Amino acid sequence: MIDDLDKTLEALLQQELPAYLASQVAISFAIPDGQFPPASVPLPAIDLFLYDVRENLDLRRGEWTVERRSDGTASKKRPLTHVDCSYLITAWPSTGVPNPAQDEHRLLGEVIKALLRHRVFPAAVMQGSLKGQEPPIRATPLQPGYLQSLGEFWQALGGKPKAAINYTVTASLDVSLPVELGPVVLSKGNTFREMKVEG
Repeated sequence: MIDDLDKTLEALLQQELPAYLASQVAISFAIPDGQFPPASVPLPAIDLFLYDVRENLDLRRGEWTVERRSDGTASKKRPLTHVDCSYLITAWPSTGVPNPAQDEHRLLGEVIKALLRHRVFPAAVMQGSLKGQEPPIRATPLQPGYLQSLGEFWQALGGKPKAAINYTVTASLDVSLPVELGPVVLSKGNTFREMKVEG
């Protein structure tokens, strides 16, 4: 699921960024540490680092769903599990540009506009197992994330602090196997027998 989510995010940015930018910027999911970018990532680049994955407990539901079949049998399934995937998004300008901070901020600005256009992901960008997902994938851009301290985060990675966007995506997972219920009882009734009373 996570690899399909990465591909979906890449497709969303390629679709929503201005054409001149989408054609020249690389999309990366590498750790934004002191050695960024890796050899496989040319600059300029936008990096979406997945730093946290957890169940969304606010969306947890306890009701099972029952699926009836045409042959009169049925099965039941647990509700979907909703998972929050949180990304830290950074922009990395080309080396040798006269004003790297300005280029970095321009890239981040375009990314913000692209992400804010879609609180719900459009069907056209969905990849792999996420195609046709119900409910659709939702995003929460520019909200506080699960990182306690960005300063400590950058220090732990051995890199210099950078401007960053927190971006949380909520996807649904069907993790349960159906439980067979057998034949479905469609109606029930009582049978009464007439009794003779002598006397």
